[in-house]
Amino acid sequence: MHRFGPALLALAAVLAIGLLPGSMPAFGQQTPPAQAKPADPFGEEVTLTEKNIIYFKGTGNWDAAFETIVDAFKTVNAFLTKQGIKPAGPLMTIYTSTDDTSFTFEAAVPVADPPADPPKGDIAVGKSPAGRAFKFSHRGSYDAMDSTYEAITNYLDDKQLEARDLFIEEYVTDPLTTPEDKLVINIFVPIK
Repeated sequence: MHRFGPALLALAAVLAIGLLPGSMPAFGQQTPPAQAKPADPFGEEVTLTEKNIIYFKGTGNWDAAFETIVDAFKTVNAFLTKQGIKPAGPLMTIYTSTDDTSFTFEAAVPVADPPADPPKGDIAVGKSPAGRAFKFSHRGSYDAMDSTYEAITNYLDDKQLEARDLFIEEYVTDPLTTPEDKLVINIFVPIK
């Protein structure tokens, strides 16, 4: 099992069934991961605004998660370039389901307006999730996110928050050009 497995499985369980007091095993203290900086949000309540997105819908395995997501963004960026469409915000991955070995996702790029000629195939036009959510930050490699997801799971459990069945990673740094150990990622957990 990939090292993402336990934390993401716990978060997936939280997302799938909602949180009940004491329903999740404790992973440690409910503090931000060590790589977080004091100014990084961790458990900040926000309201997500719906955005127009162009996205690649795919599946992947945790063993090659970062490579899978980067390849999906390359596909979306190629479409945007060909159509002359400029991004209107940071890249985001919307995880629609996860288990201990794999995940289903949408590699999304916000755009000002949907294209007049909609894409075909694996690329589609849609809307990003909206509503009440909690924001968390991660700094460092994608493979090191395990501790961040453990801390998120603990935070949600401690606050008895019932999460929706998805979560979002928004890339503050461009995953296509940033060295993997220098990534800055905001994680949004929409709440029911």
